[in-house]
Amino acid sequence: MQRPLADEIRPKTLDEVVGQRHLLAPGAVLRRLIEAGTEANMVFYGPSGTGKTTIANLIAEKTHKALYRLNATTASLQDIKNVIADVDTLMAPGGILLYLDEIQYFNKKQQQSLLEFMENGKLTLIASTTENPYFYVYSALLSRSTVFEFKAVPPKEAEPAVLRALEIEKARAPLEWEPGLPLQIATACGGDVRKAVNAVELLCGAAVLQDGVRRLSCADAEQVSQRSAMRYDKGGDAMYDIASALMKSLRGSDPDAALHYLARFLEAGDLVTPCRRLLCSASEDVGMAYPQAVAIVKACVDTAMQLGLPEAQLPLAQAAVLLATAPKSNSITEGIGKARADVRAGRTGDVPRQLQNVHADTTGFDSRQHYLYPHNFPGHWVAQQYLPDALKDVRYYEWGENKTEQAAKAYWEKIKGPGK
Repeated sequence: MQRPLADEIRPKTLDEVVGQRHLLAPGAVLRRLIEAGTEANMVFYGPSGTGKTTIANLIAEKTHKALYRLNATTASLQDIKNVIADVDTLMAPGGILLYLDEIQYFNKKQQQSLLEFMENGKLTLIASTTENPYFYVYSALLSRSTVFEFKAVPPKEAEPAVLRALEIEKARAPLEWEPGLPLQIATACGGDVRKAVNAVELLCGAAVLQDGVRRLSCADAEQVSQRSAMRYDKGGDAMYDIASALMKSLRGSDPDAALHYLARFLEAGDLVTPCRRLLCSASEDVGMAYPQAVAIVKACVDTAMQLGLPEAQLPLAQAAVLLATAPKSNSITEGIGKARADVRAGRTGDVPRQLQNVHADTTGFDSRQHYLYPHNFPGHWVAQQYLPDALKDVRYYEWGENKTEQAAKAYWEKIKGPGK
């Protein structure tokens, strides 16, 4: 049976590993640890296909430990006990290096079962996860480990791996490919080298045979990897990273970036997440600088949800560009934030008598409410205390520097007087 290409191409040395220069360049901490054969518990955090398993294999070779592999999606507590049972036996005379893939799927009890053996050094743990370990890994286990973050491999760094895969396939049977195909595959893989190698294997299996030679075309490569560059896992780190980037692009008034991150949601078929972010940004980032933005964005979102994809892209893109190019004000965010902080801290006080509900007049000693009805006064305003006594001089809302809020400020200063 022929070995999978991804397994055959797996690097045998650190220099063959593509990407992760921040971890594996000469002098980098992780490289020095590996070359010194240091036994350390580690958590490898990053997207799939970036070399986490490969580097775990190289560490096992350097430390001369027996390498055990478990995948937390299928492993049980009994599987952990079976691994631990081999400690101090002929099965693992030099100790055990346990590579635990997808550790985020282990519950607290399963993770705790490893602690005793990590403490005495009989078991070295290398755990990998595609999710943020600070959210998913038990704190006691995390405190005994060093976290190394792996990053998606840039196309130029993934291209040599694609070329190596093509050469291996060429050695198996005659093979030719169009110029630019290796970089195209490396770009489309979205930083996942395993995905790129699998794409090569799939292309070779479906290659057009001409005169005994398999020929690979860029058109076929595009079909195989048309959505490979998408890194999106609903509810996972990738989703929240893209949502954060969309929100910050809107706030940063960059319509091109806003459209880019919106497009990534649309390609993943997720309408709900970008709609929530667009609605939020209308108040959080634009706010009183352009109050009508809320109504317009709400209309765009409603239209998108009624249309569905692909037509939904148009009203959502309209909302994104509107928010990105609108004047900005966070006066609402700051104001409600300060007000809620006071309430949480217990700084409240009784509602002023003149603002209480009318029925209160019949229950107190003073039947007069003393409320002044603003519409009975010039400019529809009259000086009167609205905040509780303990907060009567507090100011939560500060006028923004944009045209809309400054116009409102000028209007009320004319009626109330400066500084009111």
